[in-house]
Amino acid sequence: MDRQVIDQKLESLRRCLERIQQKCPATAQELINDIDLQDIIALNLSRAVQISVDIGTHLLAETTTPVSTTMGQTFDLLAQANILDATVAAQLKKAVGFRNIAVHNY
Repeated sequence: MDRQVIDQKLESLRRCLERIQQKCPATAQELINDIDLQDIIALNLSRAVQISVDIGTHLLAETTTPVSTTMGQTFDLLAQANILDATVAAQLKKAVGFRNIAVHNY
């Protein structure tokens, strides 16, 4: 495993999460009324999910776990390999669903 790759991805993930936190509105109505804010948050959430999948795939490559065929399955496999807590894996899998809606509208 290339630790430098993981570290770079973790730094990118940290920046996405920081940006989301900085832009998170006080109310849902504020978010509804501000399309630019919606775009900033959706883009950074999408990036955060993708980066998380990339990190997971990188970690799984070092195991005998089969290759994931979907983004969501990556988190299931990480939980099965005891790399990621099952509860966290389930939450991240839901985040993939959000990403799919935000990016692909499905």
